Amino acid sequence: MNTNTNKKTVTSLSFFVTLTAALLISACATQSPTASQPPINVAMTQAMQAKISPDAAITMLKEGNQRFISGSMLKRDLPAQVKTSGRDGQFPFASIVSCIDSRSDPALVFDQGIGDLFTARVAGNIVNEDILGSLEYAAKVAGSKVIIILGHSHCGAVKGACDNANLGNLTQLVAKIMPAVKATPDNHGSDRSSKNHHFVDAVAEMNVKMTVKAVTEKSVVLKEMADKGQIKIVGAMLDVETGKIDFY
Repeated sequence: MNTNTNKKTVTSLSFFVTLTAALLISACATQSPTASQPPINVAMTQAMQAKISPDAAITMLKEGNQRFISGSMLKRDLPAQVKTSGRDGQFPFASIVSCIDSRSDPALVFDQGIGDLFTARVAGNIVNEDILGSLEYAAKVAGSKVIIILGHSHCGAVKGACDNANLGNLTQLVAKIMPAVKATPDNHGSDRSSKNHHFVDAVAEMNVKMTVKAVTEKSVVLKEMADKGQIKIVGAMLDVETGKIDFY
C-alpha cells in the first residue's frame, strides 16, 4: 500500500469517527434532560407554590402530560418526597376532579409527584357539595392555583347515563350526567346509546364543560377567586387509548 492510499484510509477513518461521535452527541441531546439528573427528593413547598400563577400551573400540567405520553417522566424519590411533605406540610399547585377510571390517575397522566396535586375522584367526574367544599379548601385555604375537571374517552359512567342505567346508588350518580346527555346533539348518527362510542365521547366532553360551569355557579368562593384571577377553572379530556390530554 502506498503513502497516498494510507492517507486516504486515515482520512476515511477520521471522518467515520467524527461522524459517529456527532451522532452519539445528537442522540444524547434528544434524551430527556432529566436522564442524568438525580431524582427529585423535595416536595412542593409553600414558597414554590406562591410563585406559580394559574396559567403557569396549567402549563406545568400540560408539560407533565407530554412527558407521560413520551415516556420521559421525571425521576422522583417518592419516599423522600413523603418525608419532606410529611414534615413540612403539603402545598399542591393544582386540584383535579377526575373519574375513578383506572386509566385516568391524575398523578400518573400529569406526571406529578407527592404533594403536587389535590385529587377528587368519582365516576363521571361530577361535582357535589362535598367535592365543591373540598375544592374550596384546596384553593382558598391551601393555595392551589387551578382546578381541572378531567373527563376521558370510553367513560363507563357516561355510558350508563346514555343507557339510563338503574342500579342502586349508581342510579342517582348517572342522573347527574343526564343533562349532558340531553344537551349533546346527534352529530354522530341517531344512536344515542353506549353502542355509539362517538356519541359517548361527545357526552363526556359536554359533561366536563357543564361541570366546569357548575363549579362557579354553585360555589361563591371559587367564582370570586376565579373572577379575581387567583385561580382558573378549566376542563380537559383524556384519550385513554393514547394518554393524551386536551385542554379547553
